[in-house]
Amino acid sequence: MSEVIGYKIQQIVDNGQAIQMSLVEDVQTEPVSQKQLIMENVSKKLDQDTKEQVMPLLEAMLQAQPTIKMKSYAQTNISITMPKIRYEKLGRPQVGQVLRVDLQKI
Repeated sequence: MSEVIGYKIQQIVDNGQAIQMSLVEDVQTEPVSQKQLIMENVSKKLDQDTKEQVMPLLEAMLQAQPTIKMKSYAQTNISITMPKIRYEKLGRPQVGQVLRVDLQKI
């Protein structure tokens, strides 16, 4: 199974002969409200009859609370060390640019 994902360069360290790059998965996430997360988690734990009784009450209680926007995604981080000549052959990518990384089990 092959999955090609873009990784944004966060940091580059040049020690003269080798280059170290810190990459983070370049993913766009949608904000998720705390109310939505609570409602989904409680809904998963209840049977249908209990859910019909509890969910309207829970929604009314959470309606009074301010909505807090959260981002929920654990990003993958990769650290790469390579010879400087290989870095230059890649076109000397800079911080903020995105690299394509092909993850594949061989």
